[in-house]
Order: sequence, then structure tokens, then C-alpha cells
Amino acid sequence: MNYQPLLLALTLVLLPACQPEQEDTRPNIIIIMADDMGYSDIGSYGGEVFTPVLDELAAEGVRFTQFYNMARCCPTRASLLTGLYPHQAGVGHMDYDAGIPGYRGDLSQQSVTIAQVLKEAGYSTYMSGKWHVTKHIGHWTGQDSLMSTDNWPLQKGFDAFYGTILGAGSFFDPITLTSGNTPVEELPEEYYYTDAISDSAASFISRHASDNPYFMYVSYTAPHWPLHALEEDVEKYEGRYNAGWDALRAERVDRMKSMGLIDADWDLTERDPRVPAWDDLDEQNRTWYSRAMEVYAAQIDRMDQGIGRILDAIEEAGQKENTLILFLADNGGCAEVLTQQWRGPFLTSETRDGDPVTLGNEFKDVLPGPENTYMSYGRGWANASNTPFQMYKHWVHEGGIATPLIVHWPGKIQSGGGLVHEPGHVIDLMATAVDVAQTSYPQNKAPMAGTSLVPAFENQSLDRGMIFWEHEGNRAVRAGKWKLVARHDQPWELFDMDEDRTETNDLADALPDKTNELIEAYDTWAANNLVKPWPIR
Repeated sequence: MNYQPLLLALTLVLLPACQPEQEDTRPNIIIIMADDMGYSDIGSYGGEVFTPVLDELAAEGVRFTQFYNMARCCPTRASLLTGLYPHQAGVGHMDYDAGIPGYRGDLSQQSVTIAQVLKEAGYSTYMSGKWHVTKHIGHWTGQDSLMSTDNWPLQKGFDAFYGTILGAGSFFDPITLTSGNTPVEELPEEYYYTDAISDSAASFISRHASDNPYFMYVSYTAPHWPLHALEEDVEKYEGRYNAGWDALRAERVDRMKSMGLIDADWDLTERDPRVPAWDDLDEQNRTWYSRAMEVYAAQIDRMDQGIGRILDAIEEAGQKENTLILFLADNGGCAEVLTQQWRGPFLTSETRDGDPVTLGNEFKDVLPGPENTYMSYGRGWANASNTPFQMYKHWVHEGGIATPLIVHWPGKIQSGGGLVHEPGHVIDLMATAVDVAQTSYPQNKAPMAGTSLVPAFENQSLDRGMIFWEHEGNRAVRAGKWKLVARHDQPWELFDMDEDRTETNDLADALPDKTNELIEAYDTWAANNLVKPWPIR
């Protein structure tokens, strides 16, 4: 599908006309984010999903093996955009207003986005895809108090924007679709949101004035539920997952060990006890779950194809050598099971043609994938997506917060295919962008929490300090090789990440001094960063 005519019409008026007097040799910067994708899904991180474009970027660049997000869509995006912990940025939980600082569901006035910083430094700034860092979706919900566009992309530093303000929805008819500040009311007959995000991004590159650099944020909704994919992509994976999630986890962990992504001595976590053995499922359930994973894989596949078109636009502009690309995911695989009890503006009861939509995973006689379904792939496949780790999106054990990070920059990274084993975090992307753009961060805003990743691109130490997490009472500290972690209302656990990154051997009782040291560090961080006990009141 080609959305170029539609997208060019929508964005033409928004594109800046920046004409510096002399050539600016600073690199373009592109951050690409997948949504609800597990650590081991793509080929270059041990997965079987066909991702040749991302795999080539990895082969020519570097892969981080211990890179982290903030465990959930909104907090990760807030941290990525601002270089702050999410509570500092105003999005300590989700995109609704809890009425207390740190949890307003909107980017804080004490924060500034990468786009704002780089625009001030002479960059053009573009965004395509999911925003999800504001509560203001009144145009679609009818709430007068939520009509403001103050925290929409154009007001947060982007010259041009095509995407959705809300975090999820149909891939065939996405709610809150917007061009600039204008809601998009009509779509082409054949429309698929992942393609539209890709083609919008490629269009921005093709129309960019070549004599100044640009920053672009490409924020996919793939492979977030609902399971919506084009049948031509699903067909590639027909029968691929018939052996089930246990077989897939074993297959992936072997590849990951051979690739050097994980240590050969680390134990593979046990299958989640809430997930049945594949062989214990009846035939109807096996058929449904196999199809669910086929559709999920097809969603990632389509995203990879679109990234290929973005790279084609870069090459056609002669900018490959001087473009820094970073690819990551916003959280681990998602174990959420959709049911008819779910509520929210992101749900839809009928298709654009007026056909009823089947909502919920309980309807095993209806296979996921088409526009008239609204389903998720469930806990068993999420467990496999996060191989070899435990837990999922929402939690801050490794399965919830570990993400691939592929860095591609031919003008800087001379020997491709390398692995960076030092920990890094999404809060580091602001500092990295400021470093690469050779600019400064404003002094009148909350100071950056992260560290530039640029030294790691050349095998130098990051020498970073502690990293912290809190989401829904799930909390953690990473300090060198040590990780202190706890689920909500559960005791702290301590793990040696050099020896046991799969978090199978709790050392909290054996090493009380280290445990207490990190608890104190966490408490100090929480007190200084607007973190409140969960549930917030």
C-alpha cells in the first residue's frame, strides 16, 4: 500500500522551510520505537520473526544487550522524549490526571522534549506514529476539559506530525488519528496504520531540506493489541507456531546463547505457572493460539518492511552515512487478555463498513487478524516473547523492562555487528541527542537524568550511575551488576546480573548489607522524584 499522496497532502503545509546559510554537517537522528514487543522477537535478538531490515541495521551497527525501558507505554514515552524519569515528566502512571504532581497524565512544564531542544539548535523535527503522553483527547471523547492541544506534538517541538494522540486502537481505523493539530476524519478504502506511519516518515525525509539536519521520532503501534494484520503477511507464518510456546522458548534461548546475547550459564526461567503446557490445550485452543502468534509476527514483519522504506528514503537523499538510527521497544511482551469487560475509547464495536467487531480472547471460534476482531495474544506467547526472562509489561523484572536497542550510524560505527553489554536506559536518549547535535540542554528545566550513549558506540565505558524504576508499585534499582527488584506489595529481591540475569537466584537474605544499601538508594530516589506509594490516592 502507498499512502504517499494522502500523507503529502496532509503534511505539506506543516513542513518547515529551514535554509541555513552554510552546510550543517551534524547527523540526522531517528528514534524508532516498537510497541509491546518482547526482547527476543526480532531476528537479531534471537527471534524467528522475519526482520531482515532491522537485522541488517544490527549487522552494520551495534546491539545493546542490557538496555531498558520504563515497563509501560506512557512512562517510557515520557522518559524517551524528556530524558527524565516519568514521574518528573508528569506521567508517573498513565495518560489520566490523578490530581497530584507526577501523575497528571500530561508532560510537565518542567520538562522539555528532544524535539524542542534540537529545534532550538537548528534541527528540523518530525514525528510519525503514537504520541500517548497527554490526557487531552476531548475532540474524540467530547469532554470540554480535555480539548487543549498544548501537549500535542506541534506544541512540544515537532514541525510536522502524523499519527495518533491516544495509545491504542484499530490498525484499520485508528482513533485519534491526527495530522498536525487537525484530526483526520476520512481514510482511504485500503488503510493499515503501520504502513501509514512508515510512509509518513519516509515522506518527511523525502521532502526535507537537505542543508540542515533533522530529528525524527517514529513511534509504531505494532505489535500492540489488537491483533490486526494483513493476510499476505500472516500467510508467511502459517504453521510456524504449531509446536507451541514451550518449544519456541527453547528454540529462542539456544539462538540467543549462540549469538552472545545471553550467557550460556544463565537458567531459562520456568514457564509461567498460570500458562498451561501446550500439549494440554485442546485442538481448538491450539489452533486459535497458533493463529494469534502468526498475526503478532505479521505485525512485526510489516513494521520491518516499513522501516525498509524509511531507509530507502534516507539512501535516496544521500544521508545514510550521516544518519544515526536507534531502534527499541517501549516495554516487554504484553500478557493482557482482552475480554468483553474491557472499556475505553480505543475499543470499537464495528468496522468502517458497519460490521460488528468480536471483542475478547474468549471467542476461540473466531480467529484473530481481520478488522472485525479485537484480540490479544495472551500470557503464553508473551512469556515466549520475553525469553529468557520472567514477567511482562507493567512489571520491572527483566521481562517487563528489557528491550532490544539497535544503533546504526555508519559515519561513526566503523565495525558493525558488535554487542554492548553495559546497561543503558531510555532516559539516556535525550543526553545522546544533545551530545550528537553538539548543543546544550536548557538550564531552566528539570536536569537530564540520563547519560550519553555515544562512548558505547566506540567500545568505551559509559560510567553511568544507578538506574531506577517504579510503575504501579513495581520497583527496582540497577547499580552495576546488582539489581534490587520487587513486585507491588512483595518483598525486595536481589540479583547478581552478571551471574543470573534471568533472576532465578534471590540473594536478598544472603547479602543484607547490599540489599539495605539499595533499598535506601531507592527510597531517596523516590522521595526526590515525585514517586508516591501505589495505589496513588
